[in-house]
Amino acid sequence: MVHLHKRYYGKGPTKARSYYVGDLLVCLMRGGFTRAEETLIESGRGDLVHEQRGEFQQALRNEFIGAVAEATGRRVEAFMSTTHQDPELICEIFVLEREPEPESEQPIAGG
Repeated sequence: MVHLHKRYYGKGPTKARSYYVGDLLVCLMRGGFTRAEETLIESGRGDLVHEQRGEFQQALRNEFIGAVAEATGRRVEAFMSTTHQDPELICEIFVLEREPEPESEQPIAGG
């Protein structure tokens, strides 16, 4: 995610951590707003930054989903992205296709 943010935004986050549990992958990144975005936020126009980031994430949706599918070996069912301004956070959330349940845990037919 950091690499993709650097490539497409021209600036990447300063810190990042991913949490991968079951069928959920959350990438939490700190920092990474461009100087122009920081200027808008400082001038009280943070809503424009949030909107622009959301639109840009939709445009890059396939890039992000492809990177996660390749890294996890699982299909991505849903992708959500959001930003927070104070503190400066970017969160990418991926819901992955469920892994098949082991046969011993599958419900018994008729039971």
